[in-house]
Amino acid sequence: MCVSVSASADEMESLAQDVFAQQKQAMIEHQIRARGIADTRVLDALQKVPRHEFIPVPLRHEAYTDRPVAIGSGQTISQPYIVAYMLQAAAVRPSDLVLEIGTGSGYATALLAELAQAVVSIERFPELGRNAAELLARLGYTNIQIEIGDGTLGFPQRAPYDVIFISAAAPHFPPALLQQLAIGGRMIIPVGDATNQELQLITNTPEGNLLRRLEGCRFVPLIGEEGFRTSFD
Repeated sequence: MCVSVSASADEMESLAQDVFAQQKQAMIEHQIRARGIADTRVLDALQKVPRHEFIPVPLRHEAYTDRPVAIGSGQTISQPYIVAYMLQAAAVRPSDLVLEIGTGSGYATALLAELAQAVVSIERFPELGRNAAELLARLGYTNIQIEIGDGTLGFPQRAPYDVIFISAAAPHFPPALLQQLAIGGRMIIPVGDATNQELQLITNTPEGNLLRRLEGCRFVPLIGEEGFRTSFD
């Protein structure tokens, strides 16, 4: 009797994983590739990382939908397309050291870890940071360092960074983060207020910072000394 129940549970888990695999493939084809994401390294990373693992269990049926999903502490995991778009725009290389601001669930952290040599990720909420660290370790990532703190100040101990990847909207470019960007480095950041935000890409060149304006977006606020002081109402 016990063997039968165990086998049934295993079969149900296998079926669930098959469903998630199908949903992930559909996400990549219809939400990502069809909307212009052509970077093969980004597409491969999306294929490797199980997004449903980063979603609270009651909401896992939404894991591969084209929308943000709540993850607790008033935060969300961004829609898959916008994460892929930011990764492609940042042009993360295998040799890069990446600073991520806003670990959240750890999903974008995992994608960055697939693309870069190493990732330092800063999370403001201790519970989210701990949960992400435990999950990423369970999934086998060894090139990620998660810190709890004010992301607007960065992590100067390991600067300069080749890529700074910011997953929350700031009212302006945090000066501390600009100072931690390597020559040739790229910083991608949503800039704006609660209702009007735009993704912007800054490249640090010997002649100064080059700004490229990308598409509109909607993110939670970047709270901190060089960001917003309070959450959006």
